[in-house]
Amino acid sequence: MGIRDRLRKVEQQRHVAEKIEKKQQSPEKKVTEVDAKPAQNTSFLEIKNRCQKKAAEDDAFYEADSQETRKELRPRLEELVREVAADIGYPLTDIEVRQLSLELLDEIYGLGPIEPLMADPSVSDILINGYHQIYVERQGKLELTDVSFISEEHLRNKVDRMLYSTGRRVDESSPLVDARLPDGSRINIIIPPLAVDGISVSIRRFPEQHLRPKDMIAYGSMTEQMYEFLNYGVKSGLNILVCGGTGSGKTTTLNMLSGLIPEDERVVTIEDSAELRMQQSHVVRLETRPANAEGQGELTQRELLKNALRMRPDRIILGEVRGGEVLDMLQAMNTGHDGSLATLHANSPRDCISRLELMINLSGVDIPAASIRKQIASAIDIIIYVNRGREGKRRVESITEVVGIEEENVVLQEIYRFDNKLDITSGRQYGVFKSSGLRPSCGKKCESAGMVLPEDLFNFEKEVS
Repeated sequence: MGIRDRLRKVEQQRHVAEKIEKKQQSPEKKVTEVDAKPAQNTSFLEIKNRCQKKAAEDDAFYEADSQETRKELRPRLEELVREVAADIGYPLTDIEVRQLSLELLDEIYGLGPIEPLMADPSVSDILINGYHQIYVERQGKLELTDVSFISEEHLRNKVDRMLYSTGRRVDESSPLVDARLPDGSRINIIIPPLAVDGISVSIRRFPEQHLRPKDMIAYGSMTEQMYEFLNYGVKSGLNILVCGGTGSGKTTTLNMLSGLIPEDERVVTIEDSAELRMQQSHVVRLETRPANAEGQGELTQRELLKNALRMRPDRIILGEVRGGEVLDMLQAMNTGHDGSLATLHANSPRDCISRLELMINLSGVDIPAASIRKQIASAIDIIIYVNRGREGKRRVESITEVVGIEEENVVLQEIYRFDNKLDITSGRQYGVFKSSGLRPSCGKKCESAGMVLPEDLFNFEKEVS
């Protein structure tokens, strides 16, 4: 039973006892509001509010500029909790005092009720639907939490705190914002009148340590053969796109691929919000900038990509392709910037090609469809499709090679795929990673880079649960 539940139960018991006492008293001795003890009308929330107000009067609490200083102040905060509880006659155990002091620390220095969720490594998404409803995602599954904000004003206060260090703002004139928190988490905020039921906040969290290839293999996201093929491909300078739906693991896969880039190469990354965690030392990270309050100063991915071409990059990594920058990306891949990586939203490798064509058409450049497809076929070598299954597991479900053009259509050849299976007898669901048995034509590019693809990479079948 949580502290709030326990205190709520104590209040209920006191309320029942008070009613019984009133019944036992004679009419001449009824308990008036003046005679009632403060503790009988005091909630746990009021104790917390009083402590917070008193802490606000002490500059030492709000001038703490490091975690060490805050830890030193915690005993003083616990003593303050005991004093306030004693003043109002509300008994608290030592455990409750420590817990309440931690909550106060979260209120003063952190994000209030969601601070424990931000510290929980098992939480990958925090979804706030108004002040009263907070969902989290754990292992690919959404679940409703028992935490909430006190009011819409309380939530707005924490939203402002989130944005304080990002240089972004959200108000009536700019009611939605994308930003990156200091810990690397990606945050999206939308407020009324666009959000009908109150402020909506979506926080995408990333692990402090990115998943290593052996972790992805152990989780059943891919097989050793698939990883080895991608390892050869990245080091040989193949241009690779990672596609999939929202939350399917595109950024995680891109992080894994970026870790395979040789240390002696210069890498330039371009993102809307910097999420990639590069392991190389020679990295230049670029981030887009939204327009200011006057609608000026916006810098898009396309402009950053054009500038990146003048920065002598060996590799260019685009966090997500979503607009006119796709044409500049394809041209860069075709003009000496091999080994580039990017992600985009698509539901299959074939859909990925269609999305690329659509984005080029929307870029405002009038190019015949046949020329667009030739550009795509000559620029892209490998398309990786990642997906999140119904059980919440994220997997690399397809690795497909872009072979070339045939009758003005882009020809794709699947090298690896993942199939969902069902045992009708037992009802057991499982999956199978398998190779197509075809040797990819991009093996010639690997050989020119001094790497020969082993035959056993393209002849296997592995069952996973």
